[in-house]
This record gives sequence, C-alpha cells and structure tokens, in this order.
Amino acid sequence: MARLVNILLIIGILMTLTSVSCLSAERDDCKKEAVDWLDVNGKRFEDAAVAIHEFAETAFREYKSSEYLADMLEREGFRVERGVADIPTAFVASYGSGSPVVGILAEYDALPGLSQKPGVPEQDVLVKDAPGHGCGHNLFGAGSTAAAMAMKAVMEKRGLGGTVKLFGCPAEETLAGKIYMAREGVFDGLDVCLCWHPGSSNGIHYGSNNAMNNFEVTFHGKTSHAAADPQSGRSALDAVELMNAGVNYLREHVRESVRIHYVIKDGGMAPNVVPERATVWYFVRDVTREGVLSVYDRVLKCAEGAALMTGTTYDVFLVTGSYNLLPNGVLSELVHKNLAALGPVQFTEKEQQYAKDMQIYLGKEPVGLRTDVSEFKKSGTSRASSDVSDVSWIVPTSGELTTVTNPRGVPGHSWCVVSSSGSTVGFKGMLHAGKVLAMSGIDLLLDDDLVKQARDEFNDATGGKAYVSPLPANQPPPIPERE
Repeated sequence: MARLVNILLIIGILMTLTSVSCLSAERDDCKKEAVDWLDVNGKRFEDAAVAIHEFAETAFREYKSSEYLADMLEREGFRVERGVADIPTAFVASYGSGSPVVGILAEYDALPGLSQKPGVPEQDVLVKDAPGHGCGHNLFGAGSTAAAMAMKAVMEKRGLGGTVKLFGCPAEETLAGKIYMAREGVFDGLDVCLCWHPGSSNGIHYGSNNAMNNFEVTFHGKTSHAAADPQSGRSALDAVELMNAGVNYLREHVRESVRIHYVIKDGGMAPNVVPERATVWYFVRDVTREGVLSVYDRVLKCAEGAALMTGTTYDVFLVTGSYNLLPNGVLSELVHKNLAALGPVQFTEKEQQYAKDMQIYLGKEPVGLRTDVSEFKKSGTSRASSDVSDVSWIVPTSGELTTVTNPRGVPGHSWCVVSSSGSTVGFKGMLHAGKVLAMSGIDLLLDDDLVKQARDEFNDATGGKAYVSPLPANQPPPIPERE
C-alpha cells in the first residue's frame, strides 16, 4: 500500500510539473505571437502616433486624437464606449469577457506653446505659439493601443478567456482626466492595470510620486478710481498679494517634501482702477494625500486672512486633486521581466547621431540614446504628480514602464521631446513598450495566481480602504468650449 501511495504521489508530481511546463510553453508562445503581430502591424501605430502628433490637442480638446484611437479599436472588434464620465474625449474599449480583466491606460493630450518640427535636432517652431507633444503622449496613446490590439489578436487566435480594456484618458497634463473618470467609477471592476510612459531609459519606475491639489482662489472687492477715490475701493489684487505673502512665509514651516507654486491669473485691468476681482492659481504637493490636505488647509487660512485684511470676499475652486502613486510590486516585477526578456530598444547609427546632434545643440555631452535595461529596484519618490496615481488606489497598478523615445539629458516638456516624439526614435520606443505591455497582459490572462498575488499586495497596501475622490461629488469636468 505504501509503495502504491508513493507511486501515485510521484505520478501526481510529474503531472503537475508537466502542467506547469505546458502552461509556461503556452505563455511563451502566446507572447511571441503578440510580439510578431506588432512587428507585422507596427506601421498602423506609427501612423497613429504621427496623426496625433500633428493634431497636438491640449487638455479636454483631444477630439481628433481620441476619435482616431477609438475608431482604430472599433474597427478591430473592440466594444467602444465614448464620452465616459461626461468627458467627450474619454473612452473605454473592451474585448473579451470574464476574468481576469486587464486594464491598459492611454493618454493623448499635448502641451501649450511647444510646437516643433518633428525629427530635427534643433529648435524649429512649426506653428508659432501652437501646442506640441512635449511629453510624448502621442506615443503613449498609440503604444497602449498597440498593446491592447496585440493582446486581442492572441486572445482571438488562441481562444483565451478574460477581458482587455483600453482606457482613453484625456487631460493628464492638468491632472484631471483620470480623476474625473475615477470619481465616476470608470476603473471599477478591473483586476489589474498596466501603464507606461515615453522616456530616455528602458526600465520601471517602481516608486511613488507627489499627491497634489490644483486650485484657484478668486477674491472679490469693490472698484473705484485709484487716484480720485481710493478710499471707496477694496482691492482684490491686494488680497491676492497678501495671500501670496502669507504662503511664502508659510514655506518656512512645512516639511521639506512639500512643494507650493502659484501664478496670478487675473490681477485687474488698469493701474488706475482698483481691481474688483483677482485670481491666483495654486498647486500644493506632498508625498501623501494626507500631507497635501494638511498644507492645503493652511494655505486657505492665508486666503481667509488676506480677505479680512482687505475687506474682500473670496471663493475657492478645486480644479483637481490627486493621490500619491501606489505602485504594485508584483505587477512591476512582471513588466520588468518581460522588458528584460525582450531586451533594450535598438537604434541605427543615424538615430544615434540625431540624438547626439540634439545634445550638442543643448550644450550637453553627446552620449546618444541608451541601449541598456535598467536594474529592477525600488525607486524614490518623484517630485512630479500624475493622475495615474488615483487609478493605483482603485486597482493594482504596475509601476510606470519607460522605454527610450528621446535622448538622454533633454528636458521634459520641451521642444526636444516634441521633436523626438515625431521621429523614428520615438516610434521604435513606442512599439517596444507596446510589446512589453502585451506580453505582461498575456501573462496575467494565463496566470490567475499572479493576479491574486497583485491583489493581495494591493489589499495590504491600502488596508482595505476604499478610494475616496478628492473632487466634490457634483462638480462637472472643466470642459472648454469646443472651437
């Protein structure tokens, strides 16, 4: 009997090992098919990146860009829901059914005033004062779409279960799109979420970033002739300046991690007219949401004091608020493993020379484009903020994958990135990211245990607390009038 039990045990172990081996082989085959599919179909996504680069639409104005991507996905057989969360340029494209539900984030908004000819190594404005893709979001949107469509191709061929969802997210540069989408539950029901961003290295940012409140304070006073009747006036601009003075003294008494910046949006019409209205626009950042709220409260007390000193009133408009990023280690390591397996982006001598020429133009050392994969390790906290952060508090979300789409050492949000994002350097990095995301998505479709591990880590990190939107419940998205 003991011998029979041992034999059955050995058979069971062998069957398990065989099953694991078969699963591993299937995953490798499926991932190779996704990569091969993108090699064959890559031109479609390059065309998308070029089109969105030319559209160069800023926050909540991305009508052509979002329509281009949504149409692509719809033609490919995705179910597309447009205008989600009452945002005309937001959409969700879905393929498949059941669990796991794998989300992929896409962005496509440009930045104002950064128009630049693509693929040239020196500053050369295309249209004066027009927008440009100074953060590479034309690549972001097209690359994420490439990943979703590659996953769909493999799912269809192999009969794989599960669902892939591509989220068309506008207005990231103003930290608004995903915040409003999150408030309306657009990301609910996801099991896991993947994201990437154009950059100058191949790796994973497995770290956090700053939470933020983006808000305007408008003071209301009383107009009068500044010379003939100053005693009758109550200057809203005086209130703005006193508030700013108070905040600048406050800087001495906040944590080193806090960042506060502002601009005066409206300071009056003429020096000889006491301004009856003035607006100051603030960002307050810290490493946690709680830290932001603490400093935000103190900044508003400065506004209250300024109003008392000047005999004015004021109101506050919270444009948007965001959490700090909560990167999921299980998902981050998975994405990095697929990046390492695929290897770094490969560039031609001509592409390397383009990068060196740009670096020389900027007065930097001509070191060209990176051709390595960074080590996987816990990253520090970025001083920037992103609306991806709010998604990461709703669903397990990978750290940000970056692939090389622009030269080392060039400033972000600059003409340099606009040029690179419309070049073959940008297109190569974009397709590379699409491959890595597709490979990672297939891993998750085929391995329920990975999904469970990611969820368990998420539950531990959040302590089971539900996401609470920073936004007022009834505040509509700040959609500008369509031109």
